[in-house]
Amino acid sequence: MSRYRGPRLRLVRRFGKDVILPGLTTKKSIKEQPPGKAKASDMGGQKTTEYGIRLNEKQKLKFNYGLTEKQLFRYVKEARRRQGVTGLILLQLLEMRLDTLCFTLGFAKSIAQARQLVNHGHITVNNKVISIPSFQCRLNDVISVKERSVSKNLVTNNLKANQRNGIPANLEFNDAKLEATVLDYCDRDDVQLQLNELLVVEYYSRR
Repeated sequence: MSRYRGPRLRLVRRFGKDVILPGLTTKKSIKEQPPGKAKASDMGGQKTTEYGIRLNEKQKLKFNYGLTEKQLFRYVKEARRRQGVTGLILLQLLEMRLDTLCFTLGFAKSIAQARQLVNHGHITVNNKVISIPSFQCRLNDVISVKERSVSKNLVTNNLKANQRNGIPANLEFNDAKLEATVLDYCDRDDVQLQLNELLVVEYYSRR
C-alpha cells in the first residue's frame, strides 16, 4: 500500500476533533463530524470493537509519521527484536528517523515537508548529505543544514514560521549554526503524538 497523499483534514475529522496529529498537520477542520456522516446524530448507536480500537491507534501512528503499511510493520518487527518495552522502542525508532528529527527541530512544519527537505538534499548528517528520509540516526550524530544560502534561508524561514514548544532534552540545538546533536533516545513524554502504542503492538501481535 502506498503512502497516503489525500486530504489531511479529512483524516483529522476521521480520528476525532480532540485527536492531534502534529506530524501530519496543525490545521483544524471547521467540521466536527467524521467523513461520511451528514450530521452528529448519525454517529450514535455505533460501538467500536476492540479490533477497531487497535486499528485506529495503528492508523494514527501510520499517518502521523507518513509511513506505508509495510514500513510500519518493519519497524514493529525491529522493536520486538530489541530488548526493552516494545511500544517505547517503536516510538524511539520512528523519532530517530531523519525526517522526524528535522520536524522536531522545527526545520519544517510537518513530517511531509521535512521529508521533502531531506529528499532535495538540504540536510546533512555528520557533514554528509543524506537524501533518504527514513535514514536512522544514531547517538552523537550531528544533523545540520547544507552549507549553501538556499538551504539555510529555507530552514531559517521555516524556523521563524514554526512555533516550536521547545527542543527535547535528547537533542542539543545550536541556532547560530543550524546544527543539532543527538544526545540520547527520546522519552515517552517527548513524543508529541497522543496514542496508546501498546495497542499498536497488540494489533500486529498475530502477524
